[in-house]
Amino acid sequence: MRRLLLMRHAKTEKDSASDKDRDRRLDDRGHRDSAAIGTWLADHDLLPDRVLVSSAERARQTWDLLSRDWPQRPAEFRDDLYTADTSNLLTIIREAAGEDPHRLMIVAHNPSLHEIALAFTAAGPAKAREALRHHMPTGAVAVIDFAVDDWGDVAFRRGRLDRFVTPRQLREGAGRDMIGE
Repeated sequence: MRRLLLMRHAKTEKDSASDKDRDRRLDDRGHRDSAAIGTWLADHDLLPDRVLVSSAERARQTWDLLSRDWPQRPAEFRDDLYTADTSNLLTIIREAAGEDPHRLMIVAHNPSLHEIALAFTAAGPAKAREALRHHMPTGAVAVIDFAVDDWGDVAFRRGRLDRFVTPRQLREGAGRDMIGE
């Protein structure tokens, strides 16, 4: 089995000092949400073996705050995740086969992250699938399992959404069935 954790960067400021989208930073809520999701992932034994992070500042900050209390987990910062569409993301995920992690995490951007999560998901808890179908807000994590031995075999409509959690659900103490537990 292979487990994919797809995380959208946390909440950001509207503009950057440089006026470049790539340089936008997390706002105060983004800081809190990243740390909360990181704690939730650790508490649920969902720490990744390999991590790929968009090189955009908001994704890098999300990763730093998310993983600050985890055991050492180096991340690979990639420019191609900033502009990746679903086809590019599928290629990036399949190429993870070289290092063969059992748990791969990607921290990147919408709309492509949401689109690929939907494209992968064929099964899983109904409420979690419905929540994911509706929206993948900032800071959200979709945990998708694939019954394959190699990342090269990952394909659309072959994944099972194990869990879907948003920072808002954590703040509001959402029911277990909503996040797939």
